[in-house]
Amino acid sequence: MLNLERSEKLLELGDYVDVRINVGETTTLTLKDGNIEEISSGFGNGVAVRVLYKNGWGFATSNIVSEKEVESLLERAYKMAKLSNKYSEKDIKLKDYKTVIDKYKMMGKINPIDVDIEEKKEIIMETYKIMVDEKIKSISVSYSDGFSRKLYLNSEGSRIEGKITRCIMYMNCVSRENGNLQYGSERAGGFGFEEIKNNYKTLASEAKNRAIRLLNAKPCPKGKFKVILDPELAGVFIHEAVGHASEADLVLQNDSVFKDKLGEKVGSEYVSVVDDSTIKGAFGSYVYDDEGVKGRKTTIIEDGILKTFLHSRETAGRMDAELTGNGRAEGLNRPIVRMSNTYIKPGDWTFEELLEDTKNGIFLKGSRGGQVDTGKGLFQFSAVEAYLIEGGKLTTILKDAGLSGEILDILFKVDAITKDFKLSVGYCGKDGQSVPVGDGGGFVRTIATVS
Repeated sequence: MLNLERSEKLLELGDYVDVRINVGETTTLTLKDGNIEEISSGFGNGVAVRVLYKNGWGFATSNIVSEKEVESLLERAYKMAKLSNKYSEKDIKLKDYKTVIDKYKMMGKINPIDVDIEEKKEIIMETYKIMVDEKIKSISVSYSDGFSRKLYLNSEGSRIEGKITRCIMYMNCVSRENGNLQYGSERAGGFGFEEIKNNYKTLASEAKNRAIRLLNAKPCPKGKFKVILDPELAGVFIHEAVGHASEADLVLQNDSVFKDKLGEKVGSEYVSVVDDSTIKGAFGSYVYDDEGVKGRKTTIIEDGILKTFLHSRETAGRMDAELTGNGRAEGLNRPIVRMSNTYIKPGDWTFEELLEDTKNGIFLKGSRGGQVDTGKGLFQFSAVEAYLIEGGKLTTILKDAGLSGEILDILFKVDAITKDFKLSVGYCGKDGQSVPVGDGGGFVRTIATVS
């Protein structure tokens, strides 16, 4: 990558400086109802610099990668930092972190960039053919991959070089019968193309079958029930309602139900929530965050007790907390506090034991998204499908099932978790940035309002 020996001298500007350089390439394919609508590839370069001067940040980016451009960006960011300091109302102190000099790779068995575009196209087309059915009226499939080389430098002497690949594929379909429309979707992804190649057939069939199954579903009853959440919905709840509320920047903005609750009970003894960027092969994993801090396993909640928040170097410094390695950025954006792979720790039940013990209730599967107010501690999610639990068995299939309530109330009512462990793949949006994440755990039983 670029030789920055001359530019590294400019890292002496301000109280703290870091430089991130990304060089990469991407491929995208999309299909709609049997027709390939897009096949594209591109190359991208970019530089992002941050300068801290007293209590002011300066930030500048460019898509030109050259020593001269980096020097210009550093000088520009330094001027902005000095100006920002005049209007800053907060004291900024970065948490101390040791110098890191390292090179790493995060790549699967098959580099997606090395896979011929024709093979990717064939998989997209075969996925479509698997999902075709007389009751399926619309099918869309999308695939994207990327390879990037990253260089990170800071004024404390760190120099980290990395090579990363990722790929993801979405499979969606809509069924229709007698005016009744239902939806089925699945996704696969990882660091290597093998994650697509080994799973797309099974997942395409499941997306189709779910959409068809739901045509015969009955409306979900409303009210307070014992509910079992599958790993996907449990993971979305933990990510959205617990993970975001534990992000220290939101805590500092007084926008978290967990504010002032460190060391206190926020859930039942069965609830332990972990954010772990070191899980091998998990979609949200990384070696270093975008501030050069090594990723780690962080226990947010342990046996119902809130143990820590997730931190960037700035939030850890402001709260005098231990670093967690959660300063992440999409592309050349500035790093903010973000999750990696967030899950509820598995228990010791089997799913069959949990069903039998529940007797009567509702089993909720999958997630269609929802809304969370982390400050007020309220949430509402929509499940993809649901089933009545009667006599300890799954019976009637249900549609239009939602889950709503108060975050702390749901956590305190968790009384059983299975030993299963499954992480979903996807992207999380915050402040206009989207980063790869994983979320999940086991099957979780609690009491909640089904709406």
